[in-house]
Amino acid sequence: MASLFITTRIMSVPTLEHSLAEWLAYLETLHPKTIDLGLERVKIVAQRLQISQWQGIKIVVAGTNGKGSTCAMLASIYLAAGYKVGLYTSPHLIRFNERIHINGQEVSDEALIAAFHQIEQVRADISLSYFEYTTLAAFLLFKEAQLDVSILEVGLGGRLDAVNIIDPDCSIVTSVAIDHVEWLGTDREAIGFEKAHIFRSGKPAICSDPEPPQHLLDYAEQIGANLWLFGRDFNYSGDKQQWAFASRIGRKNALAYPALRGANQLLNASAALAAIDALRPYLAVPLQAVREGLLQVNWQGRFQILPGQPTIILDVAHNPHAAATLAHNLQSMSYFPYTYAVIGMLNDKDAVEVINKFKGIVDYWLVADLSGPRARPAEELANLIKATLPADKDGLPTVNVFDNPVSAYEQARSVMDDKDRLLVFGSFLTVSAVLEHIAKS
Repeated sequence: MASLFITTRIMSVPTLEHSLAEWLAYLETLHPKTIDLGLERVKIVAQRLQISQWQGIKIVVAGTNGKGSTCAMLASIYLAAGYKVGLYTSPHLIRFNERIHINGQEVSDEALIAAFHQIEQVRADISLSYFEYTTLAAFLLFKEAQLDVSILEVGLGGRLDAVNIIDPDCSIVTSVAIDHVEWLGTDREAIGFEKAHIFRSGKPAICSDPEPPQHLLDYAEQIGANLWLFGRDFNYSGDKQQWAFASRIGRKNALAYPALRGANQLLNASAALAAIDALRPYLAVPLQAVREGLLQVNWQGRFQILPGQPTIILDVAHNPHAAATLAHNLQSMSYFPYTYAVIGMLNDKDAVEVINKFKGIVDYWLVADLSGPRARPAEELANLIKATLPADKDGLPTVNVFDNPVSAYEQARSVMDDKDRLLVFGSFLTVSAVLEHIAKS
């Protein structure tokens, strides 16, 4: 037990009078590791907070890509059906408050501070990582709000992620691809095994990956989960105007396409609708609420196209699987004379495989430095692009280095034509920096 008590206090404990920014800065000092997978410490504090008294249906969503969009669609549909809904996702793009929504609204600074203060009163000497602390805050706020349904996105993996301390009524794994290999393993089987641990015995377990790893299937069978597989238990079809969804429960016809753009959004929507069908005995959802929820859903940074000209696309894609989807989406768009790309990446991502997906798509690369110890130096990333995508007879693509994403973005805007398009991607940090800059402009 001694290993639990490793708190190093670098600053004094904030009070209810301190700002949210001061509290968040404090949380960053509490634990020696940014990522520390394991449930023992966070479970003890959750027991002290009486998190087990949290009522309502709980849905946990994991996956390499698509989990945030799936969560957003679930929340939008249940809100349209008139339910009280909590939504917990991570990371945020601009404001920390984006991580926790209650009934479609970001929670206030005051509510977050009160939750942090409660956690601080009971954790004593137990050290919590930033993510564990903020996850407990979300759980506490959802418990107090007496919600009908809480939708919870796993931060990393599944088995040892702090979100997995609760027992969900339904679990979703959206996709299994290679990412976070330092913590989850180097192949899809190992990663699928980690994600499958959000499944529970006798409870609906949705998997929308068209080719689920065998280890995921085996674990679901081993624990007796009620496994719903894409292509076997649910599916979709569509044309240019509308789409239809079918599951064990029945069909939903004449659905408008989700407001979220991109090739994989019907797969994500299908995962959400499968969960809604599986939970129908507890939360009935009329077809009109499904239609309204899909039309109204909003999720920043996922193939987000800003209004006006030139065409500006923001996407947090940062691994090969997401990059392949982004590249496909770009190729499905109408003609643009030139494509500019602002990119910044972290050093634990497979940059070469990400870059490879944009061969013949990007003409001008603007490579940005990011802040933080995990950032990949822009010069290093630029050299990888040059080696991976050598220039053609016209000298394209070109590669230039910038101090930060905003300066790269501003340079692109100053030289590009209104008929060209600009892509900003590679990391949440890259997209958030540009989004915040645009909001202030």
